[in-house]
Amino acid sequence: MIDKTYPSAADAVADIADGASLAVGGFGLSGNPIALIEALLAQGTSELSIVSNNCGVDDWGLGVLLNAKRIRKMTSSYVGENKEFERQFLSGELELELTPQGTLAEKLRAGGAGIAAFYTQTGVGTQVAEGGLPRRYDGQGGIAVASPRKDVRTFGVSGGDREYVLEEAIVTDFALVHAERGDVHGNLVFNKSARNFNPLAAQAGRICIAQVEELVPAGTLDPDSIHLPGIYVHRIVEVGRDIEKRIERRTVSVDEALSRDIPEGA
Repeated sequence: MIDKTYPSAADAVADIADGASLAVGGFGLSGNPIALIEALLAQGTSELSIVSNNCGVDDWGLGVLLNAKRIRKMTSSYVGENKEFERQFLSGELELELTPQGTLAEKLRAGGAGIAAFYTQTGVGTQVAEGGLPRRYDGQGGIAVASPRKDVRTFGVSGGDREYVLEEAIVTDFALVHAERGDVHGNLVFNKSARNFNPLAAQAGRICIAQVEELVPAGTLDPDSIHLPGIYVHRIVEVGRDIEKRIERRTVSVDEALSRDIPEGA
């Protein structure tokens, strides 16, 4: 078996060139591969096309690449926590392919499984299927690039004839993911909600780079506890247990806020 460990995040991302496409793990700010993102920022890579559930916040996660204007296109399902994202999109500086969350997850999974495309009911009867969603604005309030119409077919499944829209799989040049634990062969274990998009992103990348909080010797992980087998992972770097982790919004319930004299939503 091959030892896939790299000495640093910088070494692991060194060959990601301008214009590369990336699948990046994370759900909100949970499970963001921040060490790899910051290494990519430091080396100056630009014109990136990124597929990720969201684009971080203004000063963390993928937001640091966005603020440095290193991202050309985002394919995402949620973009509501980043003011700079809104500014760049509406000004025509950034292209956006807005995709339903479940569809995005399946597009990544299909790419990793070698499935070229699939049909889904999600988006039928909307601009997702019919086209016309703004992908890039012209900076004057008009649409420079709109989403295309997609193929819609009727299938007699689920108890009757229903329409389904064709969605193409996603395969990217690289994948960047974060895991709680990993071994030297690239087998990964994710923690809670960090498991949402990280395994899917990992499978979609032709070269998957994983940062792990704890790197362990081969044979240490219980085979039944492994969430992603090492066959999908090509490089792995240990970043330590004390790596910074962010929370998008820290909130408490109304009852708890009143009992502890905390402003609601604080």
